[in-house]
Amino acid sequence: MDHPPSAIIDPAEDALNRLGALVAPDLVACNRLIVERMQSPVALIPQLAAHIVAAGGKRLRPLLTLACARLCGYGLAQGMRHVLLAASVEFIHTATLLHDDVVDESVQRRGLASANAIFGNKASVLVGDFLFARAFQLMVEDGSVEVLAVLSRAAATVAEGEVLQLMTQNDLATTEARYLDVIGGKTASLFTAACEVGALVADDPPLGREAARTALARYGTCLGMAFQLVDDALDYGADPRHLGKTVGDDFREGKITLPVLVAYAAGDAAERRFWERTVGEGAQEEGDLETALTAIRRHNGIELTVERALFYATEAKSALAGFPAEPMADALRAIAEYTVHRLR
Repeated sequence: MDHPPSAIIDPAEDALNRLGALVAPDLVACNRLIVERMQSPVALIPQLAAHIVAAGGKRLRPLLTLACARLCGYGLAQGMRHVLLAASVEFIHTATLLHDDVVDESVQRRGLASANAIFGNKASVLVGDFLFARAFQLMVEDGSVEVLAVLSRAAATVAEGEVLQLMTQNDLATTEARYLDVIGGKTASLFTAACEVGALVADDPPLGREAARTALARYGTCLGMAFQLVDDALDYGADPRHLGKTVGDDFREGKITLPVLVAYAAGDAAERRFWERTVGEGAQEEGDLETALTAIRRHNGIELTVERALFYATEAKSALAGFPAEPMADALRAIAEYTVHRLR
């Protein structure tokens, strides 16, 4: 029987809803803790933090921490460690968003005015610093040096990835391997840590503690790589009504992403001169974005980027192969598929 359009469930949203339903009480506790810990007697801090939290993020990273902990046998019945760490992961992520929007001079975040557009760059940077500090306070409350090592390393690697991206900006000599280093640092590293600490809170996870830790870290890494590859494809291939930002932001900022690398490598002399002027030199004119989109379509830049994302999504699912078949493992595999479905 055919369903009316309004009844068709987006597989991407369905995957998130399934995972959220499996950890619903844990997520409620995490959201409550996030709201509680972003409070401050300095009124601008909760005001600005609430703006970016209210912008509608899917809480994917803390969801992963909660789900991986549950997969390893740790939930609210055992304690609140996974909730503390999920909130810490979200604060690290939110801090990086505030800083990124300042660096990128973004005016939109998830379809709404960005925090820096409303409150200014100085306030956004300083509140980002506050959220980083809150994240580390939560790690200290957890009390595990092992967990602190994982999350602090991720925070440093995220910053390194962002600096590396800045170094490759406008540089068309950037190799695909260097590009993958960028997204591995700025995005995948926090996915890795979010999943890995889920294993670290459990006393006796399936596979044993070290094997579970390794498997979930691998899952997070591959998931994060797939996620960022699709994000980079979305910048050139998405419906702007669903993107939450302006299509072509990466192009205007001279960011070197896989769709651009594909089109530049495959282009003829005239096309290569176009990319050198617009991205290499940053000398852009009206109509250049449409020319860029045409060139990327001509050389299958979006399709090849999605193929690479599919590879990582498949690797993410394979990383869970040793865990017993159960709804949580199935939901985490569906999340790997969700990362790619966002473009479809």
